[in-house]
Amino acid sequence: MIAPLYSNLGDRTRPCQKKKKKFKLLIFKMCSTDPPSVAVEFGASSTVNPGLFPFWTISPGPGTVIFPGPSLPHLSCCIHLLSFTSGILNFCANNYLGLSSHPKVIQAGLQALEEFGAGLSSVRFICGTQSIHKNLEAKIARFHQREDAILYPSCFDANAGLFEALLTPEDAVLSDELNHASIIDGIRLCKAHKYRYRHLDMADLEAKLQEAQKHRLRLVATDGAFSMDGDIAPLQEICCLASRYGALVFVDECHATGFLGPTGRGTDELLGVMDQVTIINSTLGKALGGASGGYTTGPEPLVSLLRQRSRPYLFSNSLPPAVVGCASKALDLLMESNTIVQSMAAKTQRFRSKMEAAGFTVSGASHPICPVMLGDARLASRMADDMLKRGIFVIGFSYPVVPKGKARIRVQISAVHSEEDIDRCVEAFVEVGRLHGALP
Repeated sequence: MIAPLYSNLGDRTRPCQKKKKKFKLLIFKMCSTDPPSVAVEFGASSTVNPGLFPFWTISPGPGTVIFPGPSLPHLSCCIHLLSFTSGILNFCANNYLGLSSHPKVIQAGLQALEEFGAGLSSVRFICGTQSIHKNLEAKIARFHQREDAILYPSCFDANAGLFEALLTPEDAVLSDELNHASIIDGIRLCKAHKYRYRHLDMADLEAKLQEAQKHRLRLVATDGAFSMDGDIAPLQEICCLASRYGALVFVDECHATGFLGPTGRGTDELLGVMDQVTIINSTLGKALGGASGGYTTGPEPLVSLLRQRSRPYLFSNSLPPAVVGCASKALDLLMESNTIVQSMAAKTQRFRSKMEAAGFTVSGASHPICPVMLGDARLASRMADDMLKRGIFVIGFSYPVVPKGKARIRVQISAVHSEEDIDRCVEAFVEVGRLHGALP
């Protein structure tokens, strides 16, 4: 069924013979001082027209220059960095359940590596499918209580491949204004009519649904949990409106899968609407082992359609066996017991309550993403720097990552943090907050 897609390509499949132009873009970490312009450095043999240089020079505002993060030996709640003699507590990873360093998860990855090799050097529909890929897809569908699932290299790819394959110019997609960049980019790729409703505003969503009644199919797209604010989409109200106006519901569960809900199924389980959400996209690169990979799960006809039309699936190499093995074992651990989910929830509540008692404003509710709202970009960056000096690794976020005037330090709680780790983090925040005038 795939062959007809390529039957008329002819010579267009031949690689381009032009010489590649080599250049390197220098990117900097967020800093608290006035930043330099971000320069583009070219090799001596470069043939790039120098007249293009001004177009590739970025002049960001104070406190918003981005550097690569530090090189880590491995991911854990306690890490070791150069220039620091003692361990640093890591409070900025997506390793919500601590499974990236779980011995059983690591062993499963090693076993898959030894049994199936480093990779398949192929896309799925040629020779890139092994039994472990099919088994993981079936396990994901079972975990989410859906009919089928399809794997992608990342959830960014899953979002890039969904909307274009599913929606036509006769359809409409309605998207929360604060949806993740991958959802926004995926929607841009499709030809459906696009509506954007105000963040979590159900009255505005209803107005947009009424306006979209003229279209053939309507799809409401939302993050389950929003990564910068830690707030949860009101899925009960969204599903109610979708039912009233004949729409489907899509939820990106990257910051929910594995740890929200009584058994970690996500926001749809948390809010009791698992049977009302049509499509779920999520990741294997956060709570489920932290390596990489993403997926779509939902009705079998939809997944079959994606296998035929989703470009990131069709044109990307399959997931490496070690990644598949790690993710599969992480799901096994979750389905065996919800103890680790309950542990993370308790530690999240401990951090939030202690921070609010100290006088900080923490956005969101009951989510391990705990944005400490500060407002000023310089303040967020300087406080994050001073937190690191006290052995706490957190990151300040400011415009353009978040809206102007909404700078914050995002703290992420993990099940592997101890209560002592949580308390130490809060104590450092109080000390640094007083130092910089964020607290009286």
